[in-house]
Amino acid sequence: MSFLIDPPWLYANGRALARTSRPAPLAAGTMAVFWGVSIPLYLNRRWTKPVWRLCRADSGRDWMLNSGVLKLDHRRPSRRTHAVSAAIFATYPLWLYLGYRHGRR
Repeated sequence: MSFLIDPPWLYANGRALARTSRPAPLAAGTMAVFWGVSIPLYLNRRWTKPVWRLCRADSGRDWMLNSGVLKLDHRRPSRRTHAVSAAIFATYPLWLYLGYRHGRR
């Protein structure tokens, strides 16, 4: 999971949820998984190492910020980087909702 991949993936999950009969529990579970993996990746928790190593990143934060595409400083992120990252995490439910709303049309 990364900041470049998560929003489209959440949107796609929302579209899939729109076709289910009980989307609320699935939406809550989806958010738990996304936040439960992405935030620990950003915080470089030890248990996330297999994930970021599979992605050929230097760390979980490197994967979350750069996704193998960008070159942001993941070793010494600024307060601004942390603030922007927190704001991006806060948008995750919005992406899921937008996919759900579009899938219901």
